[in-house]
Amino acid sequence: MDKNHVLSVRELNLAAKQLIESGIPLLWVRGEISNFVSAASGHWYFSLKDEAAQVRCVMFRHKSQYLDFKPANGMQVEVLALATLYEARGDFQLTLERMRPAGLGALYEAFERLKSRLEDEGLFDADRKRALPLLPKQVGIVTSPQAAALRDVLRTLANRMPGVPVVLYPTPVQGEGSAQKIAQAIRAASQRAECDVLIVCRGGGSIEDLWAFNEEVVARTIAASHIPVVCGVGHETDFTIADFVADLRAATPTAAAQAVVPDRQELQQRLVQQRRHLARAAMRQFEQRMQQVDFLQRRLVHPAQRIRQQSERLDGLQQRVRLAQTYAMQHQQARCNVLWQRLRALRPEISRAREQHANRARRLISVMRNLLDRHDARLVALQQHLQFLDPQQVLARGYSLVRDARGDIVASSEQLAPGELLDITFAQGGARAVVQEKRGRQTD
Repeated sequence: MDKNHVLSVRELNLAAKQLIESGIPLLWVRGEISNFVSAASGHWYFSLKDEAAQVRCVMFRHKSQYLDFKPANGMQVEVLALATLYEARGDFQLTLERMRPAGLGALYEAFERLKSRLEDEGLFDADRKRALPLLPKQVGIVTSPQAAALRDVLRTLANRMPGVPVVLYPTPVQGEGSAQKIAQAIRAASQRAECDVLIVCRGGGSIEDLWAFNEEVVARTIAASHIPVVCGVGHETDFTIADFVADLRAATPTAAAQAVVPDRQELQQRLVQQRRHLARAAMRQFEQRMQQVDFLQRRLVHPAQRIRQQSERLDGLQQRVRLAQTYAMQHQQARCNVLWQRLRALRPEISRAREQHANRARRLISVMRNLLDRHDARLVALQQHLQFLDPQQVLARGYSLVRDARGDIVASSEQLAPGELLDITFAQGGARAVVQEKRGRQTD
């Protein structure tokens, strides 16, 4: 940027904001809440301070609505925030993504580590979770006898299905050693096997209050239980390791009671409806059967009438057989006549064939004779022509055939040299001669 360029205040704040957001990553900050204000819009505004400094903070409604506690002045918290600058006033502030009470970071980390390890072992897999019985004969409850959750569960069970017996396996659900005692109660219920389903429950509280249900010993005991386990711990927003391991997670203890037993009134209404459906179905079936009986009654025929009908049918079939036989015989007779006529038409006439053969033989002999005569005349002509071309005939007229020493025919005196030996052939016999003189071509 040019140092001589004059910025507006808005441009300056925007540049500072970009520099802060790009230079400082999302990070956790710890401090004490002061000047807390909850706006009508649902957004929270406060300052986070320590002994030496403070910073303004804002947490918007779409983030704050998921917190399970309400911040207050003086509370020590840890916030996950993005450092930014509010351009309108030039205030440096933190925009919060998450918030938790200070000191719970280690608990959350322990929670996540155990959750990840048990999940890798398959304790959360859906295929290992068992279905709850439709009508349990007896329900077991693992909780503290003084817990308000127990009263809610008993009241809900009594309202929905008062005839189902309940067995309480008392155990403390909070405090030192409570996790081992909860696991011991679950183990005892599984070994005694006197209940069809087991509810593990307690009311809401902070993460420290519910921590016993995040212990590994409780999770593994629930996973090893021979009885289906429903976990109803805390409020709807509370999640524990026991929730993930249990066969069913209920949002509240009351919801756990509603899950294990059906509503008696709903069952009665369903039974009344089913009885009505059954009565109507039986009546419809009865009516259909009566109509079927009437239909079959109309189709029922007296044996004498059935025999008479069969006899008439048999007579008709015999008549059809006779007609079919007669028709078949007439058809075969007509076919035989046609074939006989065709056979007669195809019979050869021997005398006519003999006459044709004799005529063709005579014609063949005549043609052969004419052919032989033509070939004889042609042969005589070729013989005469051959005699005319015969060299012997030429030699007989006084000519001779001259060859040099190599046997080549001499056609010109230019081919000869004085003293050269020649071989002369006459019409009868031959002679050898020596060239003494050669002459050029003689003119007329």
